[in-house]
Amino acid sequence: MKKTFFIVLAIICCSKLNAQQKNFSWDNVSYGGGITLGFGSGTTVGLAPNAVYNFGNGLSAGLGIGYLYSEFDNFSTSAFNLSVISFYQTPYEFQLSAEFEQYFATQKNSFDEFSTNFPALHLGIAYNLGKFAVGIRYDVLYNENKSIFASPISPIARFYF
Repeated sequence: MKKTFFIVLAIICCSKLNAQQKNFSWDNVSYGGGITLGFGSGTTVGLAPNAVYNFGNGLSAGLGIGYLYSEFDNFSTSAFNLSVISFYQTPYEFQLSAEFEQYFATQKNSFDEFSTNFPALHLGIAYNLGKFAVGIRYDVLYNENKSIFASPISPIARFYF
């Protein structure tokens, strides 16, 4: 069911992009992404640059990569991901997003090392403050037995220039 949903979503997005594309222009490309920083009982640091093409009428799509490192007590996680991202900017300052990501992660503790890979399909909503947007997203493919994340819900903070 989830795979069917993703395939239908991809077909709809691709048809919308095809219908709106006129002539490619580098002026329509925006660069940016997100940074993750977390300190407290552990440390989390992440960087996720990407580039999106603005097709007009509020629709943008692009590609990205990401890296996340987390350490808590004697446990560490190192994750790399590739992503396809799309945005729809509503007239009311809200940005809707769909991000398909494939994660490749290695987790280590004092006794063992474990590698995993898993997909994620994040559907989100954010409040757009110009070149910066903040919001929340939900991973509809979340599997607690495979994911390195504790929850399918995560905050988002994006910037583009």
